[in-house]
Amino acid sequence: MTNSSHKNKTLATLLAVVFGGLGAHRFYLYGFRDFWAWNYVAAFLLFACALVLAQGPHSLGVTLLTLFPISIFAGWIEALVIGLTPDKKWDARHNANSARASASGWPLILLLVLTFACGFTTFIVCIARATDLFLTNGAFG
Repeated sequence: MTNSSHKNKTLATLLAVVFGGLGAHRFYLYGFRDFWAWNYVAAFLLFACALVLAQGPHSLGVTLLTLFPISIFAGWIEALVIGLTPDKKWDARHNANSARASASGWPLILLLVLTFACGFTTFIVCIARATDLFLTNGAFG
């Protein structure tokens, strides 16, 4: 049996937080043939197109796409899932042939707390803005 590269759980979580909207964590864990990683890229491109379209007159659908970047939110949720996975289960799934064992520490915990705080705050702001646009047609900005 050959040793494979060791997949670091903290790095995977960091990639999911920072570049999760582009699927960087999926590419790190599963490679460029991962179907779901390319779905992240497609969803992010849809979000980017909606941002460009939102500069002119647009529909409610474009507004909702710009307010709720699905791929970014999914990346943050996956960051929480990756970070909260127990080390033994992580090693069994991603480091089965690695000679090293994972040992998560405080950097991962702090990253998870910041991810939850930023993700939750962003989601609440998006809901508030969507409610404003729906009820007042954007009268408050």
